[in-house]
Amino acid sequence: MSDSSQTVTRSARGLHQPAEWAAHRAVWVAWPSDVDLWGQALPDAQAAFVAMCRAIADPDPATGAPRGERLEVLVPDAAREDDAQAALAGLGARLHVIPFGDIWMRDIAPIFLSGDDGARAAARFAFNGWGGKYVLAGDDGVAAAVVEAAGVDARAWDLVLEGGSVEVDGEGTILTTTQCLLNDNRNPGVGREALEAFLCEALGGEKVLWLGDGLLNDHTDGHVDTIARFVAPGVVVCMAAQDADDPNREVLEAIARDLAAMTDARGRRLEVVRIPSPGRVLDVRGEIMPASYVNFYIGNRAVVVPVYGVASDAAALEAIGRLFPGRAVVGVDARAILEGGGAFHCITQQEPA
Repeated sequence: MSDSSQTVTRSARGLHQPAEWAAHRAVWVAWPSDVDLWGQALPDAQAAFVAMCRAIADPDPATGAPRGERLEVLVPDAAREDDAQAALAGLGARLHVIPFGDIWMRDIAPIFLSGDDGARAAARFAFNGWGGKYVLAGDDGVAAAVVEAAGVDARAWDLVLEGGSVEVDGEGTILTTTQCLLNDNRNPGVGREALEAFLCEALGGEKVLWLGDGLLNDHTDGHVDTIARFVAPGVVVCMAAQDADDPNREVLEAIARDLAAMTDARGRRLEVVRIPSPGRVLDVRGEIMPASYVNFYIGNRAVVVPVYGVASDAAALEAIGRLFPGRAVVGVDARAILEGGGAFHCITQQEPA
């Protein structure tokens, strides 16, 4: 893919989505509890969720007081509030009874913004169930409810956008994929140039960079947060196949090649760091899952990395650890969460400090 030359000045008042490694006030998540959706995987999904939350909250071993960021946890109803409260005991979680379809907060929650003048806001967008594939009752109301619960100004947009489809460096660069954003199942009739202007205005960006396709069998139509992530200004991480039977070998090579040809909003040629790919990870039906190590969550004190019980787990954790000095890198088994369609970045949405 070519490096986009579209540049747009930041939105009014300097509102923009900060880089994920910037300090967080809180993280918004949703308690997995719908047995009809999760089936027999629900206990394992809940265990993974709690392990993720514990790593993010990072309670002090001596006092038990959370040292990370605050957990803002959605529960679908009062009946399941007690279960979540018990599971998250000691982590300082604040629970909110807000109906939702499923736990993919990266996509159904708003995207929080910060202003150069200290302003706080959130952008919320239309949501159509990932192109109409998974339309669940309650999901389309989550963004407005979270905005109200967070007590921030709202900026509403009519176009469809999921948080996992965009990745920012906090310095004006927005990374996305054509497979998702130019898909007719999102915003039919809206062209690339109009989408770039929309992204820059909504997220406070200056330049949009386009990758092509995402991982095989990705329900989200190629969300960028499973294939490439900014880890520092001018530095992006992506994966490399380790085995001949990696189902994403060609796609991963194309991603790295395209990134290496790109320059960011500040004119820097991107430094591309490659980490191992999990390779061929199968679900309980024997089908290939879109397993990714770059679907990590960057918290204030820890980076929570999905692992899959495969040979490359240890090498991936070591490589990611080198990218985040000063933060603990915590690997959490994500197979159960991935059965539902994503990993830890997909189920979190940070609120900047």
